[in-house]
Amino acid sequence: MSIIIRKDYILDRYVYYAVSRKKRPNDFKKKSAKKTSLKSPKKSCFFCAGNESLTPPEIGRIEYKGGWKMRWFLNKFPAVEKKGSPKIRAKKFLCESDGYGVHEVIVETNHHKSQLWDIPAEYIKEWLEVIKFRMEKLSGIKGIKYVSIFKNHGADAGTSLEHSHTQIMALPNVPSLITEEVNASQEYGKKTKRCAYCDIIKSEAKSKRKISETKTFISIAPFASRFNFEAWIFPKRHVKNLSWLSQQENTELAETIKKLLSKLKTIDISYNLYFHYSPEGKDLHFHIEIAPRMAKWGGFELSTNSVINSILPEDAAKFYSRKI
Repeated sequence: MSIIIRKDYILDRYVYYAVSRKKRPNDFKKKSAKKTSLKSPKKSCFFCAGNESLTPPEIGRIEYKGGWKMRWFLNKFPAVEKKGSPKIRAKKFLCESDGYGVHEVIVETNHHKSQLWDIPAEYIKEWLEVIKFRMEKLSGIKGIKYVSIFKNHGADAGTSLEHSHTQIMALPNVPSLITEEVNASQEYGKKTKRCAYCDIIKSEAKSKRKISETKTFISIAPFASRFNFEAWIFPKRHVKNLSWLSQQENTELAETIKKLLSKLKTIDISYNLYFHYSPEGKDLHFHIEIAPRMAKWGGFELSTNSVINSILPEDAAKFYSRKI
């Protein structure tokens, strides 16, 4: 069959696989090489060492040889800021609130040309530790309900600066997608007395969609992948958020992220990377999603909230599993 329709594991979300459109990874490399590069000269880059005065005051840093190798600060152009009130004002169908929250940036390397896929796994582990630290700090602010962590790499993924960085947004509400995952997991748990994602992990560990596995982590190409070469990373034990991970688990998570991103580097593709974790008082299996951004969404996707994908996850898993 050249067209397959698949439903997400637990969400009411569908993907149409038009495999006749399928391309090889090298085809994407040719297409994306020009699109993903952004020109921002080092001398005028906000995030380069020596240009610290171009950013808002520094919140913290990791020192390195008299300078820094990682630093974080408020976003100069925030989408939310700590002003006003998080309280929602509702009148019939009209609901609004102040854009209350905190928007921070983590610059994960002082090298202008290096990207997250270039830095060693031990640096990625430190990056995870900084993210955990900021999540815990921002979650303690009154009125904050969720802290969104995401990384945009490349023009097609929405980044505007070439220098590698990660964004953290402390929000006054729990994002609807997280709520959907929590509710779907809860419904599954009521029926089975088990975690939906724990069962998904056990099932996919035996499937052709498994990418890699360590003692404590597994990565898969999800059954109903919305993005070409989409990948998810799960801790094997039931962990609600990043703070629950042990040092060994942090090490293996960093190594898994490094492995997957190193494969994406071979085709120089734009991607988004984001964290999904359990809001306060809820129960959601922590995981990280990597969404390569090589296909444009059009009228079908926007009008149906379904997606057309040209790469089956089984083929994506083969791509990630091949030796570089």
